[in-house]
Parts: sequence; C-alpha cells; structure tokens
Amino acid sequence: MMDKKLSLVMGSLGRRMARVVFAVCGLPMLLSACAAAPVAPEPAASTAAPPVTRSVHLVNHGWHTGLVVRGDDVPAAAWPAKADFADAAYFEVGWGDRRYYQAMDPGLWLALKAAFWPRPGVLHVTAVDAAVERYFAHTEVIEIGISEPGLQHLLKHLRESHELDTAGRPIALGPGLYGNSRFYASRERFHLFKTCNVWVATALHAAGVPVRPAPTMTAGQLMAQLRPLRRAPESLRPASAPPRAKTDIPKPP
Repeated sequence: MMDKKLSLVMGSLGRRMARVVFAVCGLPMLLSACAAAPVAPEPAASTAAPPVTRSVHLVNHGWHTGLVVRGDDVPAAAWPAKADFADAAYFEVGWGDRRYYQAMDPGLWLALKAAFWPRPGVLHVTAVDAAVERYFAHTEVIEIGISEPGLQHLLKHLRESHELDTAGRPIALGPGLYGNSRFYASRERFHLFKTCNVWVATALHAAGVPVRPAPTMTAGQLMAQLRPLRRAPESLRPASAPPRAKTDIPKPP
C-alpha cells in the first residue's frame, strides 16, 4: 500500500516538474516572441472585397516578428508617434513585455514574471530609411497586400495600443534596440498567451488579412500562415491595362 501511495505521489510530482521544465525551457522562445490582444471577430462578409491598394511587410527576427508600414501611408493624425521619425521611409513596429523587452540582460526571473503575471507592454518603433528587404537583408521579409480600409484599421490598432500622456502624446521610454528606434509605453498587457506575434497577427486580422491570431504564439506559426499570402514583387505584378484609344469610325454615306 505504501509503495502504491509513493508511486502516486512521485507520479504527480513528476508531472508538475515536467510542466515547470517545459515552462522554463519554453520561455526564451515565447518571451523573445513579444504579444497581442484577444482574437478579433471575423469581419462581416461583403459582396465585394475592397481592392488591394496598399501593402505592409512582416519581418521574421527568429522568435519575434515586426510589422512594417510605409511612411507615406501614415498620416500624422493617424499615428502621432510618426512625428518622432518625420523623414522615415518605413516604420517597423514590435510589441512585448515592457521590462523584459528593454532589459539588456533580462535573466530568468524577469522571464518568469513576464510569462506568469500580466505586465505592462511596450512598443518598439524603428525608422527604416531604405527598402525593407535591403534594411533587413539577413532576415525573412514577406509583403502582404491590404486595402485602404484595412490600412486604416491597422493604424487604429497601432494608435490605440499607445499609452498617452496628459497632452495626448505617446509616452517615449528611451532609445530602442537598433538603428533609429524608440520604446513607447503601451496600454496593453503582456502575458504568456498574449505574445508579440499574436499582437502582430491581431493587427493584420483587423486589416482584413485572413490570419488567425490564436495559434500564433511563435514567429514560425505566424509566418507559416502568411507565406501563402505573400505579394509578388512590384516588378512581377501585372500592369494595369492601358486605356483603349478612341478610334474614329467613318460614318456610312
């Protein structure tokens, strides 16, 4: 009887230890991956989809993904943080746990706190002054087409993620990780099931991209959904048909 009880206790302890080991070993992957909001409802079906006239880029950094928007597509009023990078050709935006993302050497304790306690989020904004594929030459980049209404929904997602000061301005928290970049306070909270990749997927979903935010905790899961939607390079896209010239048809006598 004692052996049976001991076996049950040890089995239970083993299962608990396995969960802890999985959590600790999985944290670098999940936390380097940042985070997002709950799954947005599917947009209402319409008889005709809006035409694709804009595009965004997704950058695969390994565990983390960044969302890139064209500077000319972003009116200053649509995203006040643009004023801090007035001449940028593009903006890359990432999201994650505020303390973990900004720490030079976050360590295991910050990782555990970020995973198991909902904590304030942070936005990382980088000014990209070259073609996206050239600026991120050593990482995977995917271009996705979106409509004009989709772009406005995406910008709304970015704008509403910012925590604002009393003057309504985004709150800058200091220099970013590379290039001309900054951290900004986010009003959203990070936790184990709300990673940066979910955050990016939710922004794309709001823009009308057929991506499911829930199963995108890792960059690999998100990029696997996006690769079939990759937009062809501009040089390979079919050109619009030129307008047909009017032909003078002689009238019968």
